[in-house]
Amino acid sequence: MTGKIIKGIAGFYYVYGSDGVIYECKAKGIFRNRNIKPLVGDNVIVTVLGQDSGEGSIDEILPRTGELIRPAVANIDQALVVFAMADPQPNLNLLDRYLVLMEKSHIPAAILFNKTDLAGEEERSRYRRIYEAAGYPVLFAAAREGGGLGEIRAYLEGRTTALAGPSGVGKSSLTNLLMPDANMETGTVSEKIRRGRHTTRHSELFCLKPGTYLMDTPGFSSVFVFDMEPEELKTYFPEFRPYEDSCKFLGCVHMGEQVCGVKEAAKAGHISRSRYKNYRLFYEELKEKRRY
Repeated sequence: MTGKIIKGIAGFYYVYGSDGVIYECKAKGIFRNRNIKPLVGDNVIVTVLGQDSGEGSIDEILPRTGELIRPAVANIDQALVVFAMADPQPNLNLLDRYLVLMEKSHIPAAILFNKTDLAGEEERSRYRRIYEAAGYPVLFAAAREGGGLGEIRAYLEGRTTALAGPSGVGKSSLTNLLMPDANMETGTVSEKIRRGRHTTRHSELFCLKPGTYLMDTPGFSSVFVFDMEPEELKTYFPEFRPYEDSCKFLGCVHMGEQVCGVKEAAKAGHISRSRYKNYRLFYEELKEKRRY
């Protein structure tokens, strides 16, 4: 029987079978011997060991698409990167790290700014300008009040979407609104550090309707760009591409070169200065990492 892994906890994998039943499964030892770990989102072939007990065994993992390393999930069509407009304030450096991660993984991303009830139209306009100019759809919501759900549902329709973002921005509240049966635990924001306490402790896939899946993933407060040469980084900033023909040198990395179309575009405001600043910071981080 075929199925899809919707949750994995302590070596057990919960598979939504093609018969509509959820089976608690263990993976065959061959996966461990080959250093292959089943991931939430994997399409698998299972053997049912007990129809009444709902137990099964994962025999085969079907070919993956859209795999992420952190969070470790597979077969993702797109990502919805969630940040709060306030409480906590959005960290654009962290947001840009998420977007680089998605670009590197070839996963289309949109950005959802939650908690719009805590911020004004000026902030909305600022974030929309920055990220729509970079090519990303930008959505707004007030998840606790149910605002913006129609636009979000339209974005999710017919796809498997991973919710990504730091803790405390409302990902679990959003999941609960979209699918009340999910019953995700929500948390408050630490008064001391103004960051959310971790509430999602494992990745879990929810079926909102046939063909439409939503994955809530554990929040984390830092994202590192791994397995990348500094020269590769520029390819993950899509707004740079229209201006690269104006660079004097082939292979320009848009840092210290004298004649650089990207640097000029950032100076003129055609490319967000915050995005370009973060690009430079990430580039220097990668250079420093390569030294060691």
